[in-house]
Amino acid sequence: MVTITICCQYCGSKDLIRNGYAPNGKQRYRCKTCKRQSRENPSPNGYTEERREEIIRSYQERSSMRGLTRTFGVSRNTVKVWLKKSSTAPSIEGNSGYTRPK
Repeated sequence: MVTITICCQYCGSKDLIRNGYAPNGKQRYRCKTCKRQSRENPSPNGYTEERREEIIRSYQERSSMRGLTRTFGVSRNTVKVWLKKSSTAPSIEGNSGYTRPK
């Protein structure tokens, strides 16, 4: 018989108890030391980087947000967050020599 020991991903403690199931069916655990919850084998992101870039490229090629929702099955709010993260805001240092006309 093989025994698998699961450690808390936040504090490293082995003092975990089972705490129900996540909506995707994975076992959920709660750490007695730091009182945080975690899942069994958590996945880092919901979408891969390639998928994310594909959806952003489709939006930049003039697809609508609702069209992306229908085509790719991704939420409009998720696409908005990705677009905000991917856009580069102008830096403040770049405008340091600018003076307002009087």
